[in-house]
Amino acid sequence: MNNGEYMNKILVVDDELGILNFIKLYFIDKGYEVFEASCGIEALQKLCYEPDIILLDIMMPDIDGIELCQLIRNKVACPILFLSAKVEEQDRIRGLAVGGDDYILKPFFIAELYARVEAHLRREKRQISNTTIKYYGKLWIDYMAKQAGYSDEVINLTKKEFDIVELLSTNKGQAFSKERIYEHVWGYNAEGDADVAVTEHIKRIRKKFERVEAECIETIWGIGYRWKK
Repeated sequence: MNNGEYMNKILVVDDELGILNFIKLYFIDKGYEVFEASCGIEALQKLCYEPDIILLDIMMPDIDGIELCQLIRNKVACPILFLSAKVEEQDRIRGLAVGGDDYILKPFFIAELYARVEAHLRREKRQISNTTIKYYGKLWIDYMAKQAGYSDEVINLTKKEFDIVELLSTNKGQAFSKERIYEHVWGYNAEGDADVAVTEHIKRIRKKFERVEAECIETIWGIGYRWKK
């Protein structure tokens, strides 16, 4: 039990009240402060509690989970984990493309769900011991604040996008395979298509960096990606 002190705040969004209550009770017992929402509108209202992580069902009655993720991502940068029975590759691509960080397939084991949440939060709290701000041409990266930008303007990167930028930029010149990037950012036990997930995220990062004409990430054919020296 938590003895009155919460480790993290989690927002659980699901229209199946049985699942919602099951997840809520489990995470409360693990010491989490749990906020729940059974529809998209309620979920948007609960963002004011500043959750550290969000579990989001895709099949929602009022706002589709994909659309809801887009709306949420415009307001918060915390990890968003989809809960879904949909397993088609295109569904996974759409979820990642709009800012989702991971997929948990229904039905799931609650202990595995908890382990995934803990893993995402550990990565979220990762600190870099060296200089917190570095400059790459016009681009700056603040590793402590987990932000990137140019001049006084911040580039809106999702958590996964920043994690990839952090991995590559702090190992400048070193080539990483898609599988290694996936393991580092999503976790060794994550289930998903590493090629699809990493390719999609790299594409989004490059698009956002076009604003500063920053061609920082090179494709190394047959290997993966690296940050230019």
